[in-house]
Amino acid sequence: MFQDLSEKLEVVIKKLKGHGKLSEKNISDSLKEVRRVLLEADVNFKVAKAFIASVQEQALGKKVLRSITPGQQIVKIIHDELSKLMGEKEATLNVTGALPTVIMLTGLQGSGKTTLAGKLGLYFKDRGHKPVLAAADIYRPAAVKQLEIVGEQIGVPVIHEDSKSAAKICLKAMDYCRKHGSDLVIFDTAGRLHIDGTLMNELLEIKKKTQPHEILFVADSMTGQDAVNTAKEFLNWLDFDGVVLTKMDGDARGGAALSIRTVTEKPIKFISTGEKFDALEKFHPERMASRILGMGDVVTLVEKAQQAVDQEQAEKLEKKLRRQQFTLKDFYDQLQQIKKMGPLDQLMGMIPGAQKGMMKGMQLDDTAFVGVEAIINSMTPGERQRPQIIDGSRRRRIAKGSGKSVQDVNQLLKQFKMMQKMMKNVNKIGLKGLPIGF
Repeated sequence: MFQDLSEKLEVVIKKLKGHGKLSEKNISDSLKEVRRVLLEADVNFKVAKAFIASVQEQALGKKVLRSITPGQQIVKIIHDELSKLMGEKEATLNVTGALPTVIMLTGLQGSGKTTLAGKLGLYFKDRGHKPVLAAADIYRPAAVKQLEIVGEQIGVPVIHEDSKSAAKICLKAMDYCRKHGSDLVIFDTAGRLHIDGTLMNELLEIKKKTQPHEILFVADSMTGQDAVNTAKEFLNWLDFDGVVLTKMDGDARGGAALSIRTVTEKPIKFISTGEKFDALEKFHPERMASRILGMGDVVTLVEKAQQAVDQEQAEKLEKKLRRQQFTLKDFYDQLQQIKKMGPLDQLMGMIPGAQKGMMKGMQLDDTAFVGVEAIINSMTPGERQRPQIIDGSRRRRIAKGSGKSVQDVNQLLKQFKMMQKMMKNVNKIGLKGLPIGF
């Protein structure tokens, strides 16, 4: 997430910190570089200009110039301004009031509305709600079937009918909720490849007849400024309540996330971080600013761990670790829990200094799990319990049994030793609740 933007900002900030004493000139030169990085990330020109002006005004203050650590002071200013740019505070959904709560999804075709409907359905289901999905896209071929498949996968009912009125389908879904005790309904509306009057008038009719509690604009973060410009058009027509950024796990340069809040004056409420239905995060501007600047996001990491980790098992493993009894079988069990937390590259971005510190050089992509599991499953119980007994002949047997190479087996055993060292570091910085093998 924002890897290119983060790496480029890191280079500029490193140069800035390298100055023993800051002057107006080196501050100005550094901020010109920051501005260039933001524009390359497809941040709106006016937004980038205002951001740099605000940072520069604060950075040239006496408090910074006379500080013992002026570089650190400016990093904090940049962090705070990035946070402010993206909304400063977490924005929540309005899910109170008359039942059912109505959430209407809008956006262009291909932005990910249908998948997001499923993600939101699962999100609220996991929090004790009884959601319903409404198939209000009456134009796209197989749209209803796609939403039905989504609903089946997450265990949420889907309401549809053969009608030329999307508003009628939405009203039917609301009526279903009242009759069946469901407290929340999500409208998956139609999109277009471009904005047109027919689409907008249909959305306005749905809004007028159903009075949604939340209208969310779904923006494809990979389209950068195009997403921001489309959001402005939708806002002029519909006056939505918030934004959801999808495909944040893709090659998103960051322009949409850093611009859309300022341009629309509407908060980002969720980000979609993967293809799975649980890959949905509430948007926290301050945490995202920390991720962009390579500071990690320990709070979100712990929250993910608390949802995925069996706490009783974690406590048992913690005791094993203290007694130095952590085995490859325990390592395997922990990998299963880590997989539940999301893509590894995103998790690594939440650990402060992980990419350039203890995790650097380790091959820990998601596809590597398959090989790791095969190798461990090819070991005997004794080998999993005491990996130090695995000599050359055992390594060859394990490699043959797992369909991997001896080098792969060697690499796993090396990573296991590194993992043990990492666990000691994790305990030192107090990440309670994380998987022991993380």
